[in-house]
Amino acid sequence: MVNIILILITGMCAGFMNTIGGGGSLLTIPMLIFLGLPSAVANGTNRIALMVQNIVAVTNFKNKGFFNPKLSFILAIPAVLGSILGARFAISLSEEVFQKILAIVMIVVMILIVTRPEKKFLKKAQENLSKSRLIVAVFAFFLVGFYGGFIQAGVGFIIIVTLALITGMNLVKINSLKVFIVGIYMFSSLMVFILSGNIDVSKGLILSVGNGLGAYIGSNFAVAKGDKWIRRILLLIILVMAGKLLGVHKLF
Repeated sequence: MVNIILILITGMCAGFMNTIGGGGSLLTIPMLIFLGLPSAVANGTNRIALMVQNIVAVTNFKNKGFFNPKLSFILAIPAVLGSILGARFAISLSEEVFQKILAIVMIVVMILIVTRPEKKFLKKAQENLSKSRLIVAVFAFFLVGFYGGFIQAGVGFIIIVTLALITGMNLVKINSLKVFIVGIYMFSSLMVFILSGNIDVSKGLILSVGNGLGAYIGSNFAVAKGDKWIRRILLLIILVMAGKLLGVHKLF
């Protein structure tokens, strides 16, 4: 019962975080690992909740008129290919190696949360990309897909920075592209984890409920003031979890 409550609360926090920027998986994957799931299973299980969350988000953006089908599909194709390779790579890693990589990723994303580099590139939108920019975007999203299939944690921040740099779109349009692309490649990477048996359906469904509630709360309240506060809490949690994954506590 305690584990169910913990999964629900963590899922709610993650869902809320994902609606105001991203980083929710930096809470959920370590939490599932600490509950005793093998790293690959925790990685796969987390994707059930993310799949549900992105389906809801895509629907909402589409209903509000923020949807660029042409660019979305163009960028989703290389992301899908990359995610399949990334998921297969994640499954092949040992527990220790995956957890160390996850800890390093958490620290890098923590830096992105603090510096907010995407703000430098939010300028005049270029939704009709030139051929050269489109080639760069396709290659970039193959790499994004690989990373998303591999770990997924913090990929939202990476996509925001990438799209801001390439297109200069505002954050609303960027997020509408982000959730569609992630939703498409998430399905392919989730199938890799399902077919390899690296998934806990019951915990994934509980996490989905938490994520959904968190996303609902986050999307129905003004979070301008709460954004700074929640980021500070997230930074503290990430720092503690990264330290534990790296084994820092064993030094004391």
